[in-house]
Amino acid sequence: MRKKIIAGNWKMNLDINESKQLIENIKNSEFDKDKEVIIFPPYVFLQLAEEELKDTDIRLGAQNLCQYDDGAYTGEVSAKMLKALGVDSVLVGHSERRTIFSENDQVINTKVKQGLENGLRVVLCLGESEDIREEAKHEDFVREQILKGLDKIEAKIGQLIIAYEPIWAIGTGKTCDPKDAEKMCKFIRDQLASLYGQEFAEKTRILYGGSVKPENAKELLEKENIDGALVGGASLDSKKFLDIINYEV
Repeated sequence: MRKKIIAGNWKMNLDINESKQLIENIKNSEFDKDKEVIIFPPYVFLQLAEEELKDTDIRLGAQNLCQYDDGAYTGEVSAKMLKALGVDSVLVGHSERRTIFSENDQVINTKVKQGLENGLRVVLCLGESEDIREEAKHEDFVREQILKGLDKIEAKIGQLIIAYEPIWAIGTGKTCDPKDAEKMCKFIRDQLASLYGQEFAEKTRILYGGSVKPENAKELLEKENIDGALVGGASLDSKKFLDIINYEV
């Protein structure tokens, strides 16, 4: 059985005191230990988070990484730097990186390689725009993202996590119908099976991300092929985040 993941992507939010308080609220509260919890703070708070999370079961993730090992890349952060800060997982290809910062599939593919080769678990984000969904081209679009994002990558079981995040449901208040979300996550699992085999596909966890809230968490996360949630805005509120973690199946 695949262990559920509840991951909080803070994006570019909170100051240092707010970040410290949020972590303390989460780690000092009762939460379901049968679920894996990951937080993804901004780069500048990773060291703070690493210190605060010592002796807890909460894992630390980074929101992005550079596609290069090291060198003259002002403003970038490498996989080795993240590892040195106790980072366990890294987001790659989040829709905001693709749409706002123009990261294409080639760049994302290189970042996936960097993360895996440096021992990080990579959370590869996939998802379509509302126009593509309305044109019924969402499966073709996501298949292309998978094929290009994982091109020439030999991933081992447990190294790769997929996050399906329909762009039109991120920060908009809209949520993909749970049945449609389940259908797409099953589709993604089938694509992984064709690339890496059935065992890999069955053991790889696929998250849903797109306006996940306490009110809709149970309906989404009880689906067979949805193995957790990548939570945005609700992860900035410890009560809401804990309510999502502690949803009852």
